[in-house]
Amino acid sequence: MSLSSTRLFPLLLMLTLTLLTFWLERLTREEPAAPAPRRHDPDFIVEGFQLTEFGVDGKPVTTLSAAKMTHYPDDGSTDLVSPRAVQTRPDEPRLRLSAERGTLTQDGNELLLYDNVLLLRDGASGTEDGRISTSFLHLVAPRSLVRSDREVEFTAPGRTLRGRGMEYDNRTSQLVLHAQVRGTYEAKRP
Repeated sequence: MSLSSTRLFPLLLMLTLTLLTFWLERLTREEPAAPAPRRHDPDFIVEGFQLTEFGVDGKPVTTLSAAKMTHYPDDGSTDLVSPRAVQTRPDEPRLRLSAERGTLTQDGNELLLYDNVLLLRDGASGTEDGRISTSFLHLVAPRSLVRSDREVEFTAPGRTLRGRGMEYDNRTSQLVLHAQVRGTYEAKRP
């Protein structure tokens, strides 16, 4: 049985059309689009923001206020302009914090304060009022813990301490300076 051109032509035509179809399909196939970058757009902005956490006795435990609050849904972060926080837990000295800007974590338990940060601690029984100033402060509210990895200055009547990095536990009124610590103490006058 010999193959004649009349028999081969339809086979070659079919083969050519099949190859052309595969080539066109490959050419027009859409590549999966690269995922769009997540946008960091706010979902709400509040002017004159204030948040108060109450204890089981109905008394305020923590109050957070800011001139402006901006919430971002992509990562749950909250930016604050001129934040102010007051923590008044039972059996602990009252803490008052202020800064030029801040960030509240998604769960609301941690507050990061930046630029001209000031912490004022009321004197507890047997202790004096204290003041901490720095450029960054991290408040872990449920643990009454304040941290910084920057230069800090602690002042209280008759003494001044400076250092780099610190941790302050408001429950125990214990301040730990981590490095480059310098201090000045004035002798009490009789």
